[in-house]
Amino acid sequence: MTQPPQGARRSYGVEAAPYALPSPTTALKRARSAPSFLPSPTTTLKRARSAPYFFLLPAAVLFALFFALPIGYAVWLSFHKVEIKGLGLGKGARSEVWAGLENYASALTDSEFLASALRVLGYGALVVPVMLGLALLFALLLDSERVRGRSFARLAIFLPYAVPGVIAAVLWGFLYLPDVSPFHYLLEKAGLPQPDLMDGGPLYLAMSNIAVWGGTGFNMIVIYTALRALPAEVYEAAKLDGCSELQIALRVKIPMVVPSLVLTFFFSIIATLQVFNEPMTLKPLTNGIPSTWSPLMKVYNDAFTGGNIHAASATAVVLALATFALSFALLRISHRRTAQGASR
Repeated sequence: MTQPPQGARRSYGVEAAPYALPSPTTALKRARSAPSFLPSPTTTLKRARSAPYFFLLPAAVLFALFFALPIGYAVWLSFHKVEIKGLGLGKGARSEVWAGLENYASALTDSEFLASALRVLGYGALVVPVMLGLALLFALLLDSERVRGRSFARLAIFLPYAVPGVIAAVLWGFLYLPDVSPFHYLLEKAGLPQPDLMDGGPLYLAMSNIAVWGGTGFNMIVIYTALRALPAEVYEAAKLDGCSELQIALRVKIPMVVPSLVLTFFFSIIATLQVFNEPMTLKPLTNGIPSTWSPLMKVYNDAFTGGNIHAASATAVVLALATFALSFALLRISHRRTAQGASR
């Protein structure tokens, strides 16, 4: 067989061209000119920084549409009023004009609004201490090692909070009515006096009972959660020092859950100033509750019964500012006392 000359390539019927590697300069130029599918570090950093805002966008849109925008519209309405020309009939007889601070001056000098604010303050003086006291007591009892059936007791105490406020008010309202209440029937059979809880001074106790019954469970859960988060070493050290369960509760547990007590106190104050469901639901059952019993009832009556939505908006803004100022002042006082205690 004839051998190919030395240095020749075997083609096997196909002419093969010699393969030459590109120079380093050519390879670098090709790499630079080739399209890159990976983003640069700067682009990646920009995308990472903008990612949280993308996820927050739905919440921000909902907040703007259903919270910020209605508040802004209420503030805008509070600075306007309806001006009536002539008899108020025909097109253009009613127009919305700038009122300045007129609505706010009327709200601050309104005797009904001031009376409703005083009623709510008296109502809160009954509700807040009793509700928080019971919540703290139940939380301490549930955190004790000697308690049995802790899960059932916790659920039973929290369950009234799951009942809507309107349903709770209707339930207690029928229990208060002398003609249908089983308590009045039992008192009558026993020959005992039957108090009228739907009129006069006992009305405050009746509505306070509804608020305490429904709100104690929520506050108890907040305080109980704070107690369960405390380290067990603190309790063990107190027991080694000879402290009883009562001493541990008074000297260890309560001081360490003060932030939770402050939080529940602020929530209770805000809920008290905004009370509406209880008096509004009990109002058809008795003549002892006026249509302006609470500030929010005054706002509702002005807006939807009297048709003066501008005055109602001003009253609502005043109530919101008062709630904010009171909460801010109480928070500053609590923070100052906490800082002084920590410095000692």
